[in-house]
Amino acid sequence: MGGSQSGSLKIMCLAIPMEIKSIDGDTATCEMDGVRVNTSVALVPHARVGDYAIIHAGFAIEILDEKEALETLKLFSEIEKAYGRGGNE
Repeated sequence: MGGSQSGSLKIMCLAIPMEIKSIDGDTATCEMDGVRVNTSVALVPHARVGDYAIIHAGFAIEILDEKEALETLKLFSEIEKAYGRGGNE
């Protein structure tokens, strides 16, 4: 994963597992923790409503099975708790 620095703040771009709630053509509405985003599913034409997809930079880049997606989200939650919301730089 790439990162960049702005002053002393490190910025990292992550790919996040999200559940596909609807698909219209090449655009899917995906949700995680009540946050909904529209994303392209052009790279994963086999995506279906109810699937979990890795979302990065506005694109679904991979389909995950539900167990793997939920385990990843649990790890993200544990990291957030360990470092606190907003991060202490």
